[in-house]
Amino acid sequence: MKIAIKNMVCPRCIQAVSQVFASMDIVPLDVRLGEVILAAPLTQEQQQHLQQKLSDIGFELLDDQQQQLVERIKSIVIEHVHQQEDNHFVFTEVLQTALNKEYSQLSKLFSEKEGITIEQYVILQRMEKVKELLSYNELTLSEIAYKLGYSSVAYLSAQFKKVTGLTPSQFKRLGINLRKPIDQLST
Repeated sequence: MKIAIKNMVCPRCIQAVSQVFASMDIVPLDVRLGEVILAAPLTQEQQQHLQQKLSDIGFELLDDQQQQLVERIKSIVIEHVHQQEDNHFVFTEVLQTALNKEYSQLSKLFSEKEGITIEQYVILQRMEKVKELLSYNELTLSEIAYKLGYSSVAYLSAQFKKVTGLTPSQFKRLGINLRKPIDQLST
């Protein structure tokens, strides 16, 4: 049985959700971004208890199939932008392959539910990753551009300024207080 969970965006989220299940003496087969796989369905009482425990730590059970698909799209984007070492891929292909649906169908649904396009969401995620990497001060802007799959530093810088209103160097001077949680980028 699959359970869809909203707001799971990082390895710590996976750990937090795993701890909720452990506290309920339920052993999932798998816990990954946005979903938990169980060997057997939950009772109504377990489901209500789970919903409350998840809500207490900022997560939400998803029953709506369309919203589950939107959350799955977000999870795939977040995983590829924030946890992959190489960002040289085409998101249309990644999403179509992972979800076994036409990209146009995914794009339309995502736009209807989130109010922005998948492409805009990918850009917002990439800009947060750029902010993170800039704040670490370990990579040059050229290395960051390559790591995130940008064709040039100029293109990355222009997109960064368009999204944040700052150049990457201005952002570095101002510090990390301008970063946003990655689960709140489309809202």
